[in-house]
Amino acid sequence: MHSENDEDTTLYRVVRNHEDQYSIWRDDLSLPAGWNAVGEARTRTQCLDLIETLWVDLRPLSTRY
Repeated sequence: MHSENDEDTTLYRVVRNHEDQYSIWRDDLSLPAGWNAVGEARTRTQCLDLIETLWVDLRPLSTRY
């Protein structure tokens, strides 16, 4: 059983697709087709914080212009 007090040591990567959309992906898994890693492996919280700074326009890239 996982407690709130247990530290999550899983590492993730921020990933981005061709539409400039972001997500996180576990570092120990192969990246899904069409997604590229952005930066180094981080904790889940660090990844989400990075996405918050990078993904300022939530519209898909193809709809921006």
